[in-house]
Amino acid sequence: MSRSAVIVVALFSVVSASAIDANAATPPIAKKVPYKYTLHGVEIADDYFWLKDKANPDVAKYLHAENAYLNAVMKPTEDLQKKLYAEYLSRIKETDLSVPYRNGDWWYLTRTFAGKQYPTYVRRKGGPDGPEEIVLDVNKLAEGKKFTSARPVDVSDDGRFLIYASDFTGYREYYLSIVDLATGSMVQDRFVKAAAPGSAAWTADGRTIFYVTEDESKRPYRLWRHTVGDPVVKDALIYEEKIEQFNLDIDRSRDKRMLIMSSESSNTSEQWYLPADQPTGQWRTILGRKEGREYAAEHRDGKFFIRTNADGAVNFKIVVCAVGADRPESEYLPYNPNVFVADHEFFRDFSVISEREGGVPYLRIHDFATNTSHRVAFPEPIYTVRLGNNREFDMPSVQIEYSSFVTPDSVYEYDVRTRERKLLKQKEVPAGHKPEEYAVERLMATSHDGTKVPISLLTKKGFKRDGTGPCLLYGYGSYGATTDVDFEPTILSLLDRGVVFAMAHIRGSADMGRTWYDDGKMMKKRNTFLDFAACADALVNEKICSRDRLAIHGGSAGGLLVGATINLRPDLCKAAVLEVPFLDVVNTMLDESLPLTTQEFLEWGNPKIPAEFAYLRSYCPYTNIAKTKYPMMLATTSFNDSQVSYHEPAKFVAKMRAINPDATMLFRCNMDAGHGGASGRYDNLKERAIIMAFVLDVLGATAKTDASQTTNN
Repeated sequence: MSRSAVIVVALFSVVSASAIDANAATPPIAKKVPYKYTLHGVEIADDYFWLKDKANPDVAKYLHAENAYLNAVMKPTEDLQKKLYAEYLSRIKETDLSVPYRNGDWWYLTRTFAGKQYPTYVRRKGGPDGPEEIVLDVNKLAEGKKFTSARPVDVSDDGRFLIYASDFTGYREYYLSIVDLATGSMVQDRFVKAAAPGSAAWTADGRTIFYVTEDESKRPYRLWRHTVGDPVVKDALIYEEKIEQFNLDIDRSRDKRMLIMSSESSNTSEQWYLPADQPTGQWRTILGRKEGREYAAEHRDGKFFIRTNADGAVNFKIVVCAVGADRPESEYLPYNPNVFVADHEFFRDFSVISEREGGVPYLRIHDFATNTSHRVAFPEPIYTVRLGNNREFDMPSVQIEYSSFVTPDSVYEYDVRTRERKLLKQKEVPAGHKPEEYAVERLMATSHDGTKVPISLLTKKGFKRDGTGPCLLYGYGSYGATTDVDFEPTILSLLDRGVVFAMAHIRGSADMGRTWYDDGKMMKKRNTFLDFAACADALVNEKICSRDRLAIHGGSAGGLLVGATINLRPDLCKAAVLEVPFLDVVNTMLDESLPLTTQEFLEWGNPKIPAEFAYLRSYCPYTNIAKTKYPMMLATTSFNDSQVSYHEPAKFVAKMRAINPDATMLFRCNMDAGHGGASGRYDNLKERAIIMAFVLDVLGATAKTDASQTTNN
């Protein structure tokens, strides 16, 4: 195909109308059932409260009707969905294995096989190339089940017993099982329902475990001691966390000498320790609980190295405290207000500190022998780096995981002394990937209060800044989570069709440090939404795109971000995608029986407090739907989601249609999954294809713009 013909295709993709036909079927109209309550003198009407009743057969009927409507409206995009799915598969090495990591006498790794939805966990004796045996085949567990989430939790010190966690509902209903790896026999099958998959740890004797269970609202709150083979009724209750804003967890230090129990709210921490060779011993406090003080301890050589925000160290520092002492004795890493200390990992001869400065992540290595430190250097200015699987305490090197928008996931072995870096594995892209065909840059948006907000931008080289190109803007901005600039193969399908991908590093995240998070939570939450709107405006002002060629995207709390932002600025964009979105903020934060509610009063606010109620109500997406012209929207959810209930987007969609009958509002509910969508990797990619087909169609960017690829169309 000639160059001029390519231009024709590109222009066609710009001016072509959306194939999505909102008139292809009649959208389901949820019935209104009057329901009102009064809070702080405000009468609140919630005509769709009934959709919260999961056991009501009319609810399932309504959700199935929504799925049928979406399928009818999206039918013109079926070929595009198939193309996207095929492209996604072409960029994944379906039969693959991870980099082995050592744990005791064994080397552990993960295998995937073409045609199989789930991973198989294996290990090799004596070295990374030793004889291999299966630890856990999730595909076998998944046989006959619509949803499966399962993973190893921990292996006993002698390598004999495996604890693994499995959930077959999607509702995070994890049960622990114990397998004898020496014989392959099941010792105890799903013997107790525990908290999140990692909430269990072995003691040194290899016969005792500690695990955490949840209360009725799924809050991790009790620690138990269990002896392998004993019935659960014999398990000893060790501790119960009674304050509802705190979550309990259990872990073991890398040197294997200490078990560490943690209880944390969003602004306060307390930890206890127990020598791992004393399973029936007494747990002792590391540092007492003090409101506003956060800390996390690592053990090495009879001392705790504690990351903490004490004494005004907002971005955290690291102090040293002798085991058994009630206060720190010295500083290990003094406070630097310009550097956010995100994590710390300790080994026999060195430590690795995860830092962020200016929105960029770093790994700092400190050598105990020389008392010197250095940051690991990387070639790209915008990237993501983290420690990989490093289970051993005594080792001269560490595994480091690195990626960027254009560099596939890579695992390096980094020698701490020589500073030599050896590439162990880079994720293969079978269809081919040429990083030089793409450009990465960082823009700065100016928010409502003058704050400069970073935007990471990924484009195909040759992209013209004339305001006519399509763009997808992604954001999250909650819980202090970082918005990592990772390699995502599915994004390449957007870029091949001329779409720019933008990532907003807004307040509410910790991308720019802890204060960045603090300035986007509780009574400052609106900064998050206004930052996101400012990022969208910057993309338009910089002629990356125009309003009618911009889509915005967020999931979970990022779905709240999108919902709140389009209420504030309905004119902001052409399309909006809200995945498993948190939209019914006021009603959810009033219902303390729901998972996460009480724990998150310190994240969002407690509507029982008048001022916090007023603030929540000011931005709650469900509350603030207006009669106006909204972007075309796609909301997705799962019926068994325990983190954000299906009823939140269901109610939002029903109310949106009632107020704005002409709005293009699509809704999809996976009836067999949880918060992460379909559990199988192939099914998950098909769900991704539906979402991206919607985005591409609405933006008029369904045709590839690359000459070599367009030739084959």
